Amino acid sequence: MATLKEFEEALREHGMHMALALLERLRERDRQTRTVRPARRLTGQKMTPELARTIQELHAATGMTQQEIAFKVGVNQGRVNEVLKRGKWLDDDPHAPEAVARDRAKARLRADPNPRPKRSTAKSAGRTAARSTPRPPARQGQLAFGDL
Repeated sequence: MATLKEFEEALREHGMHMALALLERLRERDRQTRTVRPARRLTGQKMTPELARTIQELHAATGMTQQEIAFKVGVNQGRVNEVLKRGKWLDDDPHAPEAVARDRAKARLRADPNPRPKRSTAKSAGRTAARSTPRPPARQGQLAFGDL
């Protein structure tokens, strides 16, 4: 399959100036009718019981998909799914599992914005030491039908 640029070059090579003019008019029409789509959200909203109820209302009242609802309210589609399928975030309980997880994550970010790599355990240290010893070079051989 040829690209549009390759197609245009082929038209030029064959001297098809009328077709090139038509192609340019179509491009100009597309430029004039092109609309700029709204950008994806950069930061999400904090999930609250009010926002969860809004998500449920949008789901019940419209035929919107989870992705469309997520874009409209400013959260990701996974959060919309949690609200619709599992009923999360519908109460304002600070001890709910999702609220506790959110608060822990925020505390970790405040305490150490640059997460450290995982520490090596004794088990993996033993593997590293075993690997550091040089292995003899592997011999390559050739099999014949009689070897099998």
